[in-house]
Amino acid sequence: MLNETLTAAPRSCGDCPIQHRAVCARCDADELAQLDKMKYYRNFEAGQTLIWAGDRMEFVGSVVSGIATLTQTMEDGRTQMVGLLLPSDFVGRPGRGVAPYDVVATTDMVMCCFRMKPFEAMMEATPHISQRLLQMTLDELDAAREWMLVLGRKTAREKIASLLSIIARRNSTLHLEQPTGQIVFDLPLTRDAMADYLGLTLETVSRQVSALKRDGVIELEGKRHVTVPDFHRLLAEAGDDSDGGMLV
Repeated sequence: MLNETLTAAPRSCGDCPIQHRAVCARCDADELAQLDKMKYYRNFEAGQTLIWAGDRMEFVGSVVSGIATLTQTMEDGRTQMVGLLLPSDFVGRPGRGVAPYDVVATTDMVMCCFRMKPFEAMMEATPHISQRLLQMTLDELDAAREWMLVLGRKTAREKIASLLSIIARRNSTLHLEQPTGQIVFDLPLTRDAMADYLGLTLETVSRQVSALKRDGVIELEGKRHVTVPDFHRLLAEAGDDSDGGMLV
């Protein structure tokens, strides 16, 4: 379930709900005009594959709305979800011609895509775009390292709380709000997807979500609409420090 304000492609960069976090966050009006000439929007339905591992990459871009998963398939056919793409996350790597992972839309999605070659040329001519992309890549690396801790050392309850805190914090950031006090958001993942990503069984996910609800850490309306009455209590349940632990 997505916020209706984020489901349609914006009419212009000025209307874009992610610009303050995207790769173009530091661009001036002239630079945005250059990007506008090489960009196009693509819509994907839930369950649709955006990119297959091994495909030739003809574009890079930012997730405007929705959520996708990064999945790697092993030689025997088993698959493992290795990452999530949330609004403002960047898809693809300039200079890399082949996709390393399958990228699959978990919900309906809108992506702002840039043709690869013109974008690479603009990166060379506009250093702060390269700097912003480097910063986003380093944040992604930090988040991946923190996620190794989640998967390797945290209890099932802490894993669920950690995932909820990531989504809650990103939702607040996109709406230019501080992730403190009460936070309300729509959970973009099914219980099955949460189980896959966290390395848990579906039954364990359902049991731990119910326990967090019973203990007043979260409130649920249906299966997806989540209210966190006290974000700091959620962080404590996740085993994170007062600064929030994971970067998003």
